[in-house]
Amino acid sequence: MNKKYGVLGGGSWGTALVKILTDNKFFVNWYVRNEENAMHIKKYGKNLSYLRSVNFNKKKIYVSDSIEEITKSSDIIILAIPSPFLENELRKIKLQLKNKIIFSALKGVVPESSLIVSEHLNNYYHVPIKNIGIITGPCHAEEVALEKLSYLTVASKSKSIGKEMKVALASTYIRVKFSEDTMGVEYASMLKNIYALTAGIAHGLGYGDNFQSVLISNSVKEMKRFINSVYKINRDINDSEYLGDLLVTAYSTFSRNRTLGNMLGKGYSLKAAVSEMSMVSEGYFATKNAYNVVKENSKEFPIVHTTYEILYKNRSPKKLMKILSEELN
Repeated sequence: MNKKYGVLGGGSWGTALVKILTDNKFFVNWYVRNEENAMHIKKYGKNLSYLRSVNFNKKKIYVSDSIEEITKSSDIIILAIPSPFLENELRKIKLQLKNKIIFSALKGVVPESSLIVSEHLNNYYHVPIKNIGIITGPCHAEEVALEKLSYLTVASKSKSIGKEMKVALASTYIRVKFSEDTMGVEYASMLKNIYALTAGIAHGLGYGDNFQSVLISNSVKEMKRFINSVYKINRDINDSEYLGDLLVTAYSTFSRNRTLGNMLGKGYSLKAAVSEMSMVSEGYFATKNAYNVVKENSKEFPIVHTTYEILYKNRSPKKLMKILSEELN
């Protein structure tokens, strides 16, 4: 419990994780890439760009715009950098990663490798699987900032480091569970962004709650088939780290993936929709990864195929959602 925590990422989720840890009296080293934001946090104890209502105890954080400095000073690293920018940042600290305990709090894939983060860390940076953990929801950073009761899942092959992180994150407003299903939890975290994006497209096109309920129930079944195809063990897809995380991402107004889909359904081009959003939608990159895994099997994975066609082949959302609606049951 005397290990030093380092959070890499100054966005909303990184900010939320720093809040949770410092509220629990842990000292946190915090990498914030933007120098102006880093200086503002140092001076005022508030993030200039994300979750601005959160006030930090400045004695509990050390903030730097040097990822090398933060990584070197920390024993346990929590990755909260959006996946499109992760690989560029990891390259800066590749020599420091091998002996660190690393938890991924990302919800997507690394575009350069099309791998989930744990696989990327293991394959490209030779971080042992036993030193890698996952932090996932169902949980939105915005509700953490408001201290609304929220739920996290910590997954790791190592019970000792997993349960240590579980204790570190648990609080009066955070409930935490432990899982050894690292692969399933991480793939579920990736897939729920795709299904939330699809739900957003349907909403933007004017489909109602009745259709949404059928879409999400089919998404759950598709998620189960997908995860079992890559890593089959005895798991209950209805548990909160799978179904719960999918539901909150698909329905919440805080969901950036649902927001992106909603804009596409309303007629925005992908480029225009992305340019209007201030945060990264992980579902865009996740869709390509998922499609590459199941591209030979459109009948078993029609939602992934439909979303891929809309995002990457510029097909009509209206036409494809109509076809999808006839395949769902």
